[in-house]
Amino acid sequence: MKNQIILAGGSGFIGKSLAPILGAKGYEVVVLTRSPSRREGAVHYVQWNGQTTGDWSHFLEEAKAVVNLTGRSINCRHTPANRREIIDSRVDSVRVLGQAVAGCREPPRTFVQVSGIGIYGDTGDLSCDENTRQGDDFLADVCKLWEGAFDDVTASGMRKSILRIAPVLGPNGGFLKPLARLTRWFAGGQVGRGRQFVSWIHIADLAAMFVCAIERNDIVGIFNTTSPNPVRNADFMSELRRTLHRPWSPPVPTWALPVGSWLMGTEASLALTSCRAVPKHFIDSGFKFEFPELRPALTNIYPTR
Repeated sequence: MKNQIILAGGSGFIGKSLAPILGAKGYEVVVLTRSPSRREGAVHYVQWNGQTTGDWSHFLEEAKAVVNLTGRSINCRHTPANRREIIDSRVDSVRVLGQAVAGCREPPRTFVQVSGIGIYGDTGDLSCDENTRQGDDFLADVCKLWEGAFDDVTASGMRKSILRIAPVLGPNGGFLKPLARLTRWFAGGQVGRGRQFVSWIHIADLAAMFVCAIERNDIVGIFNTTSPNPVRNADFMSELRRTLHRPWSPPVPTWALPVGSWLMGTEASLALTSCRAVPKHFIDSGFKFEFPELRPALTNIYPTR
């Protein structure tokens, strides 16, 4: 086996955080990307289209692990065209990686596939672990198709795990970037009644969870990758305002959200859906969080100047 890890779709926010961590641990990192092939330090970027096999497929031969991060962002207007792209970008990438794995003489030892906590739907105050029933809205359907495609990927001796990711907090992108910008403009108030739960995960803990999934043989099956302490929207925005020194912002009434979301190019339902997901399987595995609470997580990302 080669000491090589393949990050499919690894040129995005999560991949850019994970690749240097894996490189520092001595792994050779290969990122599959739509951009032209190149090398940057210890990371080898290899071009693919996420839809068909090609020259990139040989990198999977004898690899330590393949991690699939591919998927169009859901932070967009959910028009019919965008919905189709959200689904196809996820399902196609799993399908083509499965084809490449099936063609390996010695397949990767581990396949880690991302999914989302959106699979639980809008659950109100219900605490959702990995055994909670699946929802029936658009994002839940996306995740079901995503995970269903992964179920079809098989190879002898290959360990498989699914990481259902919560919105990720980090300094250089993801869920937090537009919220921080609004908050700095004194537009960081609670949304609606602010009672909906926000599940979240600090990028450092998320990266550590990926390392566990790659290296630990007991990480098999489905794992929620969230902080153990989801908070209500009103509390999340209050903590973000405190961190960014904006003591007050007007609340965003529910009736105004569609207009604001349209102007920002996103979907109103993303801010109103409540998901109180907890990482039961990671907790049971003994995983230790560096940032289990929101305030230290935000302070780490936006330290006082």
